[in-house]
Amino acid sequence: MKVSIITATYNSEKTIGDCLQSVLSQDYQDIEYIIIDGASSDGTLPKVEAAQTQNKNIICISEPDKGIYDALNKGIQKATGDIIGFLHSDDYFNSTQTISHIVAAFQNSNVDGVYGDLHYISSESDTIVRNWKSKPFSEKLLKEGWMPAHPTLFLKQNVYKKHGQFNLKFKIAADYDLMLRIFKDKDLTFLYLPEVVTKMRVGGASNRSLKNIWLKTREDYMAVKGNNIGSPALVVCSKNLSKIPQWFKK
Repeated sequence: MKVSIITATYNSEKTIGDCLQSVLSQDYQDIEYIIIDGASSDGTLPKVEAAQTQNKNIICISEPDKGIYDALNKGIQKATGDIIGFLHSDDYFNSTQTISHIVAAFQNSNVDGVYGDLHYISSESDTIVRNWKSKPFSEKLLKEGWMPAHPTLFLKQNVYKKHGQFNLKFKIAADYDLMLRIFKDKDLTFLYLPEVVTKMRVGGASNRSLKNIWLKTREDYMAVKGNNIGSPALVVCSKNLSKIPQWFKK
């Protein structure tokens, strides 16, 4: 199975090297690596171009975009893999065998999506500051505000053909909206892989400031309401409360 991994970058020179190495060091061979750059003005592109000279599986497009979700949509449109996953430019895979494990899960279970666990780590070191441990999926979890960590979610190409891409009306919560659309589809099946898939550096767009936290909460409410998932206020409240233990279970 061919895997397309999509990374959106913009002035990411400090972290793109680790991100690139994380993908290029995978022991799974059939990987298409798509980098969508938002016309960076720092040293991001030279690092990507240097990697391209030695790795023909890297595709890079650099042009202005409308934000990270627009960039990820471009990546989805460009992807030719059987499976599509994302790796943000600040992040890296937990091990060199991560993609092999993901593919094996698809092959052994014949599911439409596979997801795992996520470690938030300090931007200064590899110290774990938050542990997002997921669980096997059941439909009732959506009404409890549950969602898998989006960076760990890999989906078959046909899932995007059926449910579309990220809705650009959302600035922060388009990933949650998309996952609600997908996970409420009773014709699709999902598998939880009980291992850490991705290491994410703290300081993502959704939690950089009180303003963004408020925007995230408001957009979560819109996503829940738009997808008819229970009582929106209760779902969003449960969603936020469920994340508290992640800060203590390291």
